[in-house]
Amino acid sequence: MKKFVIAIVLAKLAFLSAVGLTACQTAQLSSLETSAAVTPTPTPNKADGSINRPTSEPYTGDLSIFESEDRAENLQIDRVMDILKIAEGKSVADLGAGSGWFSTRAAKRVGAKGKVFAVEINQEYINYINDRAKKENFTNIQTVLGTEDNPKLPDGSVDAVLILKTYHEIGQPIKVLENLRKALKKDALLGIIDKNGKGDDHGIDKAQVIEEAKRAGFALKEEFDFTKADGMDYFLVFRAAK
Repeated sequence: MKKFVIAIVLAKLAFLSAVGLTACQTAQLSSLETSAAVTPTPTPNKADGSINRPTSEPYTGDLSIFESEDRAENLQIDRVMDILKIAEGKSVADLGAGSGWFSTRAAKRVGAKGKVFAVEINQEYINYINDRAKKENFTNIQTVLGTEDNPKLPDGSVDAVLILKTYHEIGQPIKVLENLRKALKKDALLGIIDKNGKGDDHGIDKAQVIEEAKRAGFALKEEFDFTKADGMDYFLVFRAAK
């Protein structure tokens, strides 16, 4: 009789233990499901430097179009250089140098003690600028073959940078500007001249440029609209954010 009673007690204990374990597992599963249900969807990560807008195809045609007689007057390029504090002995970068139109003017301004980096991703344009510098006796111009995401300038090498009518063609502007920032000396200035547009029409809205520059670690210092009489062009001046 005692053995029968003990067997019944053990059976009940086993049943209660199984019920308790199942309840515990159910509670744990419920807790996991609740936790999964309230986990927020992560926001898209823009830290990779990606952009969500069109860009223009880089120009690969005849370089003579950059050499019109009235271009310097229309752009007021001497005033641009004054604002960027390009002076005797300074080091300047010309991003998207093309024919070297701005590089040669900057080279005259900085003189023999200064230096101009003419940056291009097109080897034919690099060759053209090298030939031009030799013919026109500019010993202070150094060409640099950059890439689509890096101008390949030495760290801490430049006092001023100008991106002249080229920003709308840059496919990876955030990465370009981030790498460019490393090349700036203390208090260096970055100038961007472009025209308002949609990105794929050889222009880009200036608000877009300002936003992308901010993502790359730049702060807007000044902006001007004197670079063309029709008011379509703008001139933005940035410095590295503190």
